[in-house]
Amino acid sequence: MTPRAPDLVYLCDWLPPDFGAVGQYSLLLARERARLGEHVVLYGLSSARRSVESETVGSGSLRVVRLAAKVYDRTNLRARAAWTLRTNLSLLRHAFNDLRLCKEILFTGSPPFMLHFVAPLSLFLRRKLTYRITDFFPECLMAEYPRTPLGLRLLYRLTSFWRRRVSEFEVLGEDQRRRLLEAGIPARRIVLKRDPSPVAIPPGTAPLEGPRELAGYRILLYSGNFGVAHDYETFLAGYRRHHHEGSKRVALWLNAIGKSADALEEKLKREGLPHLRTRPLPLGQLARLLVTPDAHLITLLERFAGFVVPSKVHACIESRKRIIYIGPAGSDVHLLCRTRMTPGSYVHIAVGDADAVVHALENM
Repeated sequence: MTPRAPDLVYLCDWLPPDFGAVGQYSLLLARERARLGEHVVLYGLSSARRSVESETVGSGSLRVVRLAAKVYDRTNLRARAAWTLRTNLSLLRHAFNDLRLCKEILFTGSPPFMLHFVAPLSLFLRRKLTYRITDFFPECLMAEYPRTPLGLRLLYRLTSFWRRRVSEFEVLGEDQRRRLLEAGIPARRIVLKRDPSPVAIPPGTAPLEGPRELAGYRILLYSGNFGVAHDYETFLAGYRRHHHEGSKRVALWLNAIGKSADALEEKLKREGLPHLRTRPLPLGQLARLLVTPDAHLITLLERFAGFVVPSKVHACIESRKRIIYIGPAGSDVHLLCRTRMTPGSYVHIAVGDADAVVHALENM
Protein backbone atom coordinates (compact mmCIF):
# COMPACT_ATOMS: atom_id res chain seq x y z
CA MET A 1 0.00 0.00 0.00
CA THR A 2 1.43 3.38 -1.00
CA PRO A 3 1.81 5.73 2.01
CA ARG A 4 -0.50 8.72 1.92
CA ALA A 5 1.11 12.01 0.88
CA PRO A 6 1.62 14.36 3.84
CA ASP A 7 -0.67 17.32 4.33
CA LEU A 8 2.03 19.20 6.22
CA VAL A 9 5.82 19.11 6.31
CA TYR A 10 7.15 20.81 9.46
CA LEU A 11 10.82 21.90 9.66
CA CYS A 12 12.69 22.86 12.85
CA ASP A 13 16.03 22.29 14.60
CA TRP A 14 16.78 20.24 17.76
CA LEU A 15 14.07 17.77 18.74
CA PRO A 16 13.70 16.14 22.19
CA PRO A 17 15.55 14.59 23.93
CA ASP A 18 18.02 17.29 22.80
CA PHE A 19 17.51 20.58 24.59
CA GLY A 20 15.82 23.23 22.47
CA ALA A 21 12.62 25.16 23.12
CA VAL A 22 11.70 25.44 19.42
CA GLY A 23 11.92 21.66 18.96
CA GLN A 24 9.89 20.96 22.11
CA TYR A 25 7.09 23.22 20.94
CA SER A 26 7.31 21.98 17.35
CA LEU A 27 6.67 18.42 18.49
CA LEU A 28 3.63 19.52 20.49
CA LEU A 29 2.22 21.63 17.64
CA ALA A 30 2.86 18.92 15.03
CA ARG A 31 0.86 16.48 17.18
CA GLU A 32 -1.89 19.07 17.46
CA ARG A 33 -2.14 19.33 13.67
CA ALA A 34 -2.18 15.52 13.38
CA ARG A 35 -4.93 15.30 15.99
CA LEU A 36 -7.07 17.46 13.72
CA GLY A 37 -6.87 14.75 11.06
CA GLU A 38 -3.82 15.80 9.05
CA HIS A 39 -0.90 13.63 8.03
CA VAL A 40 2.17 15.46 9.31
CA VAL A 41 5.90 14.88 8.85
CA LEU A 42 8.21 16.69 11.26
CA TYR A 43 11.88 17.02 10.33
CA GLY A 44 14.41 18.06 12.98
CA LEU A 45 17.86 17.35 14.38
CA SER A 46 19.44 14.94 16.85
CA SER A 47 22.89 15.04 18.40
CA ALA A 48 22.76 11.24 18.79
CA ARG A 49 21.71 9.50 15.57
CA ARG A 50 19.26 9.51 12.70
CA SER A 51 15.86 8.00 13.51
CA VAL A 52 12.33 7.78 12.14
CA GLU A 53 9.27 7.31 14.36
CA SER A 54 5.62 7.08 13.32
CA GLU A 55 2.47 7.33 15.39
CA THR A 56 -1.27 7.61 14.93
CA VAL A 57 -2.69 10.73 16.55
CA GLY A 58 -6.48 10.93 16.62
CA SER A 59 -7.65 10.62 13.02
CA GLY A 60 -4.29 11.78 11.68
CA SER A 61 -0.70 10.62 11.76
CA LEU A 62 2.71 11.97 12.65
CA ARG A 63 6.09 10.85 11.34
CA VAL A 64 9.10 12.33 13.13
CA VAL A 65 12.41 12.27 11.26
CA ARG A 66 15.52 13.15 13.26
CA LEU A 67 18.67 13.86 11.26
CA ALA A 68 22.06 13.45 12.92
CA ALA A 69 23.81 16.81 13.41
CA LYS A 70 26.82 18.04 15.32
CA VAL A 71 26.51 20.59 18.10
CA TYR A 72 28.46 23.73 17.20
CA ASP A 73 30.15 26.60 19.01
CA ARG A 74 27.61 29.43 19.04
CA THR A 75 30.25 32.00 19.93
CA ASN A 76 32.22 31.31 16.72
CA LEU A 77 30.47 33.26 13.95
CA ARG A 78 32.22 31.39 11.12
CA ALA A 79 31.37 27.97 12.62
CA ARG A 80 27.81 29.16 13.21
CA ALA A 81 27.40 30.26 9.58
CA ALA A 82 28.87 27.01 8.22
CA TRP A 83 26.60 24.94 10.47
CA THR A 84 23.53 26.94 9.41
CA LEU A 85 24.25 26.51 5.70
CA ARG A 86 24.99 22.80 6.04
CA THR A 87 21.98 22.12 8.26
CA ASN A 88 19.41 24.00 6.16
CA LEU A 89 20.54 22.20 3.00
CA SER A 90 20.51 18.82 4.78
CA LEU A 91 16.96 19.30 6.10
CA LEU A 92 15.62 20.25 2.66
CA ARG A 93 17.53 17.47 0.90
CA HIS A 94 16.17 14.77 3.21
CA ALA A 95 12.65 16.22 3.20
CA PHE A 96 12.48 16.87 -0.54
CA ASN A 97 10.26 13.92 -1.49
CA ASP A 98 7.73 14.87 1.19
CA LEU A 99 7.96 18.56 0.23
CA ARG A 100 7.17 17.61 -3.37
CA LEU A 101 3.95 15.87 -2.31
CA CYS A 102 2.65 17.94 0.60
CA LYS A 103 0.05 20.71 0.65
CA GLU A 104 1.77 23.01 3.15
CA ILE A 105 5.32 23.67 4.32
CA LEU A 106 5.74 25.10 7.82
CA PHE A 107 9.16 26.17 9.08
CA THR A 108 10.44 27.93 12.19
CA GLY A 109 13.06 30.56 12.94
CA SER A 110 15.47 27.77 13.89
CA PRO A 111 17.72 26.88 12.16
CA PRO A 112 18.29 30.55 11.26
CA PHE A 113 17.84 31.71 7.67
CA MET A 114 15.83 28.67 6.54
CA LEU A 115 13.61 31.29 4.88
CA HIS A 116 16.29 31.93 2.21
CA PHE A 117 16.29 28.25 1.23
CA VAL A 118 12.68 27.17 1.61
CA ALA A 119 10.96 30.26 0.14
CA PRO A 120 12.45 29.82 -3.37
CA LEU A 121 11.71 26.08 -3.18
CA SER A 122 8.07 26.64 -2.19
CA LEU A 123 7.61 29.04 -5.11
CA PHE A 124 8.95 26.38 -7.46
CA LEU A 125 6.75 23.66 -5.90
CA ARG A 126 3.75 26.01 -5.55
CA ARG A 127 3.05 25.07 -1.94
CA LYS A 128 1.54 27.12 0.86
CA LEU A 129 4.42 28.42 2.98
CA THR A 130 3.86 29.14 6.68
CA TYR A 131 6.59 30.82 8.73
CA ARG A 132 6.36 30.26 12.50
CA ILE A 133 8.63 33.15 13.30
CA THR A 134 10.10 32.03 16.62
CA ASP A 135 13.13 34.34 16.36
CA PHE A 136 13.84 37.15 13.90
CA PHE A 137 17.01 36.83 11.84
CA PRO A 138 19.01 38.86 10.88
CA GLU A 139 17.41 41.35 13.33
CA CYS A 140 18.74 39.41 16.33
CA LEU A 141 22.24 39.61 14.88
CA MET A 142 21.81 43.28 14.06
CA ALA A 143 20.74 44.02 17.65
CA GLU A 144 24.12 42.78 18.90
CA TYR A 145 25.95 45.67 17.18
CA PRO A 146 25.90 49.35 18.17
CA ARG A 147 26.17 50.08 14.42
CA THR A 148 24.84 47.52 11.94
CA PRO A 149 27.50 46.27 9.48
CA LEU A 150 26.82 46.75 5.77
CA GLY A 151 26.66 42.98 5.20
CA LEU A 152 23.84 42.57 7.71
CA ARG A 153 21.93 45.52 6.24
CA LEU A 154 22.07 43.88 2.80
CA LEU A 155 21.05 40.54 4.30
CA TYR A 156 18.07 42.23 5.95
CA ARG A 157 16.91 43.59 2.59
CA LEU A 158 17.10 40.12 1.05
CA THR A 159 15.26 38.67 4.04
CA SER A 160 12.50 41.27 3.63
CA PHE A 161 12.19 40.31 -0.04
CA TRP A 162 11.61 36.64 0.81
CA ARG A 163 9.29 37.43 3.74
CA ARG A 164 6.94 39.16 1.34
CA ARG A 165 6.59 35.81 -0.46
CA VAL A 166 5.50 33.86 2.63
CA SER A 167 1.84 32.81 2.55
CA GLU A 168 1.21 33.13 6.29
CA PHE A 169 3.09 34.05 9.47
CA GLU A 170 2.44 32.47 12.83
CA VAL A 171 3.62 34.82 15.58
CA LEU A 172 4.18 33.90 19.22
CA GLY A 173 2.99 37.22 20.63
CA GLU A 174 1.50 40.64 19.98
CA ASP A 175 5.00 42.14 20.13
CA GLN A 176 6.06 40.00 17.16
CA ARG A 177 2.90 40.98 15.30
CA ARG A 178 3.87 44.65 15.76
CA ARG A 179 7.37 43.99 14.42
CA LEU A 180 6.00 42.39 11.24
CA LEU A 181 3.44 45.16 10.72
CA GLU A 182 6.24 47.74 11.08
CA ALA A 183 8.19 45.80 8.42
CA GLY A 184 5.29 46.09 5.97
CA ILE A 185 3.73 42.61 6.26
CA PRO A 186 -0.08 42.86 5.75
CA ALA A 187 -2.14 42.12 8.89
CA ARG A 188 -4.24 39.54 7.00
CA ARG A 189 -1.17 37.31 6.62
CA ILE A 190 -0.33 37.30 10.36
CA VAL A 191 -1.90 34.82 12.80
CA LEU A 192 -1.27 34.84 16.55
CA LYS A 193 -0.54 31.30 17.77
CA ARG A 194 1.23 31.24 21.10
CA ASP A 195 3.42 28.42 22.32
CA PRO A 196 1.81 26.17 24.91
CA SER A 197 3.62 25.13 28.07
CA PRO A 198 5.92 22.26 27.04
CA VAL A 199 4.73 20.26 30.08
CA ALA A 200 1.58 20.00 32.16
CA ILE A 201 2.09 21.02 35.78
CA PRO A 202 -1.04 19.92 37.69
CA PRO A 203 -1.59 21.02 41.32
CA GLY A 204 0.26 18.69 43.65
CA THR A 205 3.22 18.14 41.29
CA ALA A 206 6.06 16.96 43.54
CA PRO A 207 9.13 19.23 43.54
CA LEU A 208 12.65 17.95 43.11
CA GLU A 209 14.83 17.68 46.16
CA GLY A 210 16.27 21.14 46.71
CA PRO A 211 19.97 21.46 45.85
CA ARG A 212 22.17 21.00 48.95
CA GLU A 213 24.42 23.85 47.76
CA LEU A 214 21.55 26.31 48.29
CA ALA A 215 20.19 24.93 51.56
CA GLY A 216 18.91 27.68 53.84
CA TYR A 217 18.26 30.15 51.00
CA ARG A 218 15.11 31.10 49.19
CA ILE A 219 15.76 29.92 45.64
CA LEU A 220 15.38 32.07 42.52
CA LEU A 221 15.56 29.87 39.40
CA TYR A 222 16.59 30.84 35.90
CA SER A 223 16.04 27.81 33.68
CA GLY A 224 16.57 27.45 29.92
CA ASN A 225 18.53 29.43 27.38
CA PHE A 226 20.29 32.55 28.70
CA GLY A 227 21.85 34.10 25.60
CA VAL A 228 22.74 37.46 24.12
CA ALA A 229 19.11 38.63 24.08
CA HIS A 230 18.82 38.37 27.86
CA ASP A 231 19.81 41.08 30.36
CA TYR A 232 21.89 39.92 33.32
CA GLU A 233 23.63 43.15 34.36
CA THR A 234 20.52 44.61 36.01
CA PHE A 235 19.94 41.45 38.02
CA LEU A 236 23.60 41.20 39.02
CA ALA A 237 23.70 44.80 40.27
CA GLY A 238 20.66 44.24 42.48
CA TYR A 239 21.74 40.77 43.58
CA ARG A 240 25.13 42.12 44.65
CA ARG A 241 23.49 44.75 46.83
CA HIS A 242 21.05 42.20 48.27
CA HIS A 243 24.03 40.22 49.58
CA HIS A 244 26.27 43.14 50.56
CA GLU A 245 23.63 45.44 52.08
CA GLY A 246 20.44 43.39 52.43
CA SER A 247 19.09 40.24 54.06
CA LYS A 248 21.14 37.77 51.95
CA ARG A 249 18.16 35.42 51.95
CA VAL A 250 17.97 34.66 48.20
CA ALA A 251 20.32 32.50 46.11
CA LEU A 252 20.30 32.08 42.32
CA TRP A 253 19.98 28.66 40.71
CA LEU A 254 21.23 29.08 37.15
CA ASN A 255 19.94 26.00 35.32
CA ALA A 256 20.86 27.35 31.92
CA ILE A 257 23.04 27.39 28.84
CA GLY A 258 24.10 30.38 26.76
CA LYS A 259 26.54 33.26 26.52
CA SER A 260 24.88 35.36 29.24
CA ALA A 261 24.70 32.36 31.58
CA ASP A 262 28.46 31.86 31.20
CA ALA A 263 29.18 35.56 31.76
CA LEU A 264 26.91 35.75 34.82
CA GLU A 265 28.39 32.60 36.35
CA GLU A 266 31.92 33.93 35.91
CA LYS A 267 31.05 37.20 37.70
CA LEU A 268 29.18 35.44 40.50
CA LYS A 269 32.21 33.24 41.10
CA ARG A 270 34.63 36.15 41.01
CA GLU A 271 32.57 38.13 43.53
CA GLY A 272 31.85 35.17 45.78
CA LEU A 273 28.07 35.52 45.49
CA PRO A 274 26.01 32.39 46.28
CA HIS A 275 24.74 30.50 43.24
CA LEU A 276 24.45 27.08 41.64
CA ARG A 277 25.08 26.48 37.93
CA THR A 278 23.60 23.36 36.34
CA ARG A 279 22.66 22.34 32.81
CA PRO A 280 19.01 22.11 31.67
CA LEU A 281 17.34 18.93 32.87
CA PRO A 282 15.56 16.40 30.59
CA LEU A 283 12.02 17.34 29.57
CA GLY A 284 10.62 14.54 31.75
CA GLN A 285 11.88 16.35 34.87
CA LEU A 286 10.87 19.86 33.82
CA ALA A 287 7.50 19.97 35.64
CA ARG A 288 9.08 18.97 38.95
CA LEU A 289 11.97 21.38 38.43
CA LEU A 290 9.65 24.35 37.86
CA VAL A 291 7.74 23.84 41.13
CA THR A 292 10.96 23.48 43.15
CA PRO A 293 12.12 27.14 43.53
CA ASP A 294 10.45 29.97 45.41
CA ALA A 295 10.42 32.15 42.28
CA HIS A 296 11.44 32.30 38.62
CA LEU A 297 13.62 34.88 36.89
CA ILE A 298 13.00 35.98 33.27
CA THR A 299 15.04 38.70 31.54
CA LEU A 300 15.14 40.43 28.16
CA LEU A 301 17.11 43.35 26.73
CA GLU A 302 15.14 46.32 25.37
CA ARG A 303 16.53 46.07 21.84
CA PHE A 304 15.38 42.45 21.47
CA ALA A 305 11.72 43.07 22.38
CA GLY A 306 9.49 41.60 19.69
CA PHE A 307 12.40 39.86 18.00
CA VAL A 308 12.67 37.25 20.75
CA VAL A 309 9.85 35.94 22.95
CA PRO A 310 11.25 34.05 25.98
CA SER A 311 9.15 30.91 25.66
CA LYS A 312 9.98 29.88 29.22
CA VAL A 313 7.27 32.29 30.40
CA HIS A 314 4.47 29.81 29.60
CA ALA A 315 5.83 27.03 31.83
CA CYS A 316 6.79 29.52 34.55
CA ILE A 317 3.20 30.80 34.67
CA GLU A 318 1.95 27.20 34.67
CA SER A 319 4.10 26.46 37.75
CA ARG A 320 2.10 29.03 39.78
CA LYS A 321 5.32 30.29 41.34
CA ARG A 322 6.30 33.95 41.74
CA ILE A 323 7.92 35.52 38.64
CA ILE A 324 10.43 38.37 38.54
CA TYR A 325 10.70 39.76 35.01
CA ILE A 326 13.47 42.22 34.10
CA GLY A 327 12.79 43.64 30.65
CA PRO A 328 10.69 45.99 28.49
CA ALA A 329 6.99 46.38 29.16
CA GLY A 330 6.36 46.07 25.40
CA SER A 331 7.29 42.38 25.45
CA ASP A 332 4.57 39.76 25.61
CA VAL A 333 6.27 38.41 28.74
CA HIS A 334 4.83 41.41 30.61
CA LEU A 335 1.45 41.08 28.88
CA LEU A 336 1.10 37.38 29.72
CA CYS A 337 2.28 37.66 33.33
CA ARG A 338 0.13 40.73 34.01
CA THR A 339 -3.04 39.14 32.66
CA ARG A 340 -2.61 35.49 33.71
CA MET A 341 -1.01 35.62 37.15
CA THR A 342 -2.65 36.32 40.49
CA PRO A 343 -2.05 39.79 42.00
CA GLY A 344 1.15 39.98 44.01
CA SER A 345 2.80 36.98 42.34
CA TYR A 346 4.40 38.96 39.50
CA VAL A 347 7.05 41.70 39.63
CA HIS A 348 8.05 43.70 36.57
CA ILE A 349 11.38 45.55 36.63
CA ALA A 350 12.74 47.85 33.93
CA VAL A 351 16.19 47.15 32.52
CA GLY A 352 18.74 49.10 34.57
CA ASP A 353 16.59 49.44 37.71
CA ALA A 354 18.82 47.71 40.28
CA ASP A 355 16.86 49.30 43.15
CA ALA A 356 13.74 47.42 42.09
CA VAL A 357 15.74 44.16 41.94
CA VAL A 358 16.88 44.68 45.53
CA HIS A 359 13.30 45.40 46.61
CA ALA A 360 11.97 42.29 44.84
CA LEU A 361 14.62 40.02 46.38
CA GLU A 362 14.07 41.45 49.88
CA ASN A 363 10.34 40.73 49.51
CA MET A 364 10.65 37.12 48.36
